[in-house]
Amino acid sequence: MPLAALVAFLALMALVVGGWGPLDRLDVAVSDRLREYGTSRPGLIDVIRVATDIAATIPFVAAGVVATVGLLLRRHRREAYLCAWVTALIPVLWGLMHWGLHRPRPPEGFVFVDSNGFPSGHTSHAASAALVAVLLLWPHLARRGRALVVTAAAALAVFVGATRVILLAHWPADVLGGWLLALAVVPLAARAVEGRRANYGRE
Repeated sequence: MPLAALVAFLALMALVVGGWGPLDRLDVAVSDRLREYGTSRPGLIDVIRVATDIAATIPFVAAGVVATVGLLLRRHRREAYLCAWVTALIPVLWGLMHWGLHRPRPPEGFVFVDSNGFPSGHTSHAASAALVAVLLLWPHLARRGRALVVTAAAALAVFVGATRVILLAHWPADVLGGWLLALAVVPLAARAVEGRRANYGRE
């Protein structure tokens, strides 16, 4: 799955950077419809403006640091390393792409963000946190608990991505990029941590 997600992310990035016509037209069509929808519902837009920031960079990093320290104190080193890697990698990769890729955001959005748009940072943060939560909790839960955790994690990732599109903070392709980035980075980080653990076990 992570390699497929990485390939899909790179392909999407190439289409975005190359200004592929069908993708651009789809982005514009969806955003124009949502602009009409949001303009007629200012109260809903105000609520979404507040809700979307649960996945901003500062809350994401703060939660990652707290989780990493808490896991280290409980001597769960493998889980702590995973949290640390994801907490560092996602904002760094997102920041590098925002710095290096020219991707204007939708005009006249309901929030003002002065940076390039691909991929969506809020979306990649939410999806990454959701995936890490699933990976950490999965071994300790029965079938019903696993189903609930996966459902809640998916709902968080979808909700935050949807808020970014509704607020016209991002084009739909930017949000898709955020999901794919998380689907690539988090499992690869988990595999790296497991590989490190296996190497220690052989020493």
